[in-house]
Amino acid sequence: MTPDTVLGVYAGRFYSTRNDDDAEAAYWKLRRQAMLYDVPERPVEIAGPDVVAFLERVFSRRISDLKIGRGRYAIACAHNGGLFIDGVLFRLAEDRFWYVQPDGPLETWLLAHSAGFDVTVSDPKSRVLQIQGPASMQILHAATEGTVTEELGYFHSGFFSVGGQQVYLSRTGWTGEMGYEIYTQGAATDCGKLWDHLIAVGLPFGMGFGSLQSMGIRRIEAGILDSGSDFDLTMNPFEAGLGSFIDLNKPDFIGREALMSAPRGTRLFGVTCAEVAPGALQPIFDGEMQVGRVTVGAFSPFLKSGIGYARMHAVGDWMGRTLSIRLASGQSVPCKIVDLPFYDPEKRIPRGLDRTIP
Repeated sequence: MTPDTVLGVYAGRFYSTRNDDDAEAAYWKLRRQAMLYDVPERPVEIAGPDVVAFLERVFSRRISDLKIGRGRYAIACAHNGGLFIDGVLFRLAEDRFWYVQPDGPLETWLLAHSAGFDVTVSDPKSRVLQIQGPASMQILHAATEGTVTEELGYFHSGFFSVGGQQVYLSRTGWTGEMGYEIYTQGAATDCGKLWDHLIAVGLPFGMGFGSLQSMGIRRIEAGILDSGSDFDLTMNPFEAGLGSFIDLNKPDFIGREALMSAPRGTRLFGVTCAEVAPGALQPIFDGEMQVGRVTVGAFSPFLKSGIGYARMHAVGDWMGRTLSIRLASGQSVPCKIVDLPFYDPEKRIPRGLDRTIP
């Protein structure tokens, strides 16, 4: 850790939000080669004879048909239909799942709803690394002595030996690039040895490592949302643009009754600004009326523009509108409301179908 490192706390863990690395240089290394990130997301294990029935109750997306060795993006809603949390659910065995959570009291929530179900909720003490970028498959192929191949498809997962240590590995990530996440196995993993092995294997492929600055830019470009900052309990999934992950044909999940009659309009959009990079909490105005705020923003080296997310106060005809962002200085700068993601809506890059390097 350098003297310029800034740490944050997420999911109860410290992580490097920024250090003395060049964020734009790290961004281009991510786009063109690969980056290694130590991320604070935290898996929670849910297991037991009633685990499938329990997860069907908790999550708004069908779980019973999730195969072993697969992951699925899944949302949990409150009884009023508000967005509680999002994350990726992995099925490790018939009766054993890991939900990789962002920030938020997930374990308490699960325990509060587990009455009547024969399940256990536990912390597997797993730390998470991400290797992201077009060279990531070559790096993991080398790091696993050839066992990771193209056959490990998007949102596929499994146990692999990396440098002689068993880890859980998934082809997922938080960047919109082709990439992988590596989950340690608690006290059974020598984390320092694992890190050194990945660095040694990755360097010949041009892999770097850094803080979450470059990852943050790329996740905004890709339209990946952050629970608690981009959306919260005051928004329903349709308002956040996540309606496709709600299965209203599934009976009796938490929030279903409220969601049946919930507003279907969108309140969360992309925003571009040629003059500045939008900043979190900056108000968005339509003339003299505040109509929303920025939740997150950055400068996109690829798009050569400031970009971010606009969270509107109410559903409206916002798409394509030119509004204004008011800076702390009181100056107003024009911005345009656009759809998310900013490009690659079919996720061809993380699926490995578009290998074009910008």
